Amino acid sequence: MKYDGEMLARLVAQAEAQPVGMDMVMIRALIEEASELGAGRALERLGLADRRAEGDMRELRELLSAWRDAKKAARGAVVGWAVRIAMALVLLGLAVKLGLLGLVRG
Repeated sequence: MKYDGEMLARLVAQAEAQPVGMDMVMIRALIEEASELGAGRALERLGLADRRAEGDMRELRELLSAWRDAKKAARGAVVGWAVRIAMALVLLGLAVKLGLLGLVRG
């Protein structure tokens, strides 16, 4: 939905026409219309004001979720390999310490 500020201009004119200040209903209406207008402008500047924006945002969230899952899996794989290498080094150290390498050579 595009906001052109017409409603906000009407509310401002109506508020100015009131003889004794604005009432809370008028203030809330002005705030709401100004907020809607600002939000619409912000979405337009970001390129998210068209009909495809919702689908684009959904797709971006899915991609971000997939990226996070891939990072988590990669981190788990790296930790798993680091633990395996550390265990292999511990076993190799024990084999050297106990003199088991001589048995392997023959």
